[in-house]
Amino acid sequence: MATTTPVHPVDEVPPVRQLAAFGLQHVLAMYAGAVAVPLIVGGAMKLSPADMAYLITADLLVCGIATLIQCVGFWRFGVRLPIMQGCTFAAVSPMVLIGTTGGGLPAIYGSVIVAGLAIVLLAPVFGRLLRFFPPLVTGTVILIIGVSLLPVAGNWAAGGAGAADFGEPKNLALAGFVLAVVLGVQRFAPAFLSRIAVLIGIAVGLAVAVPFGFTDFGGVGDSDWVGISTPFHFGAPSFHASAIISMLVVALVTMTETTGDLIAVGEMTDRKIEPRSLADGLRADGLSTVLGGLFNTFPYTAYAQNVGLVGMTRVRSRWVVAAAGGILVLLGLLPKLGAVVAAIPAPVLGGAGLVMFGTVAASGLRTLAQVDFKDNHNLTVVAVSVAIGVLPVGVPTVYEKFPDWFQTVMNSGISAGCLTAIVLNLLFNHLPTKGGSAAPEPAGPTDGGSDEAVEKSREEVV
Repeated sequence: MATTTPVHPVDEVPPVRQLAAFGLQHVLAMYAGAVAVPLIVGGAMKLSPADMAYLITADLLVCGIATLIQCVGFWRFGVRLPIMQGCTFAAVSPMVLIGTTGGGLPAIYGSVIVAGLAIVLLAPVFGRLLRFFPPLVTGTVILIIGVSLLPVAGNWAAGGAGAADFGEPKNLALAGFVLAVVLGVQRFAPAFLSRIAVLIGIAVGLAVAVPFGFTDFGGVGDSDWVGISTPFHFGAPSFHASAIISMLVVALVTMTETTGDLIAVGEMTDRKIEPRSLADGLRADGLSTVLGGLFNTFPYTAYAQNVGLVGMTRVRSRWVVAAAGGILVLLGLLPKLGAVVAAIPAPVLGGAGLVMFGTVAASGLRTLAQVDFKDNHNLTVVAVSVAIGVLPVGVPTVYEKFPDWFQTVMNSGISAGCLTAIVLNLLFNHLPTKGGSAAPEPAGPTDGGSDEAVEKSREEVV
């Protein structure tokens, strides 16, 4: 009898009802971060409310398209894993500088288009560097991603950075209530409901927030029903050398961050990232960034927020995240729907974010459990990398006296920690020792520095 090849969980297509619920959960997890970049850049440039609204709807539209490219994929574009795409925060400072020093939005979009093309061209090069990301490095990077995101959840739980009532006990109480609901659903609800624990927590939290005055739906009535982003709405892009150079630095940072996120999702979904798939994922990042420059928005990258959601819910289907991309496209075309989602209070998102981002850090620890820490320098690699990665998170102004290009790289805890882990792994596990021989490497696939061990481990998994 003929046997059917089993479908990998990443490629499974859940029923429509589950697709919608799981997809909406991903949208709610990343929405606040997605709209933050246009809000920050537009606010710094003192754009009118109408232009700010246009930036947000354009951003949501391209977020959805970028997510579909990454999850569904075509030809050599897209990693075909459950990856959400959104605007990168690494580009905020350079874009504000470009936009406020005479170049304006056209100069921003010109540099974004060039950076996107550069990512497409450099993607195969990064793909060949995958052997420098053994479990020692990937586990450390995943741990740093989770720890770096926890302050974001903390700010949400306290009411949102800059809020007049920031830190009020009522905000933290609401966040704690949402966290308790998420944990309760995960522990006691049936299997299907436990997988949408975050969505249920946000929905219950919103229901509680309305009567207590946490929500403001005033923006819903002022929003249009339909809005379409057209290319070059703010004028034809202009190309300035200084702007392009700064955005190319951002491109390298985002490629490093995306590499860490893709490897993290590959670990969580049991579909290991290979050099070709990594290059395809980075190539999709570049294409999305080019679309961002054309359609009045900004550079795009994989969103670490949703990495935690994949690990927590154990829903590994890429079609779930593709459904989330479709929802984002709708929100970008229907501003009124986007305004409804935007009305969700920050403490509600904070309560859900605490468990999601903590899950990312725990996943990093699970990966590091594969590493041999006996009689080698692997513990030093993890210790120093985490310290460097957490430093700009705990002390945001630590590098403010340094040049802009240095701040662009090191102010991102994810990229700083990732680069440190790669360099230290090379130093301790790849370079020859003083005697001229390679550094001693413990036997077995759990070795954090041996390329052969890593390749052997990957083959065994396959």
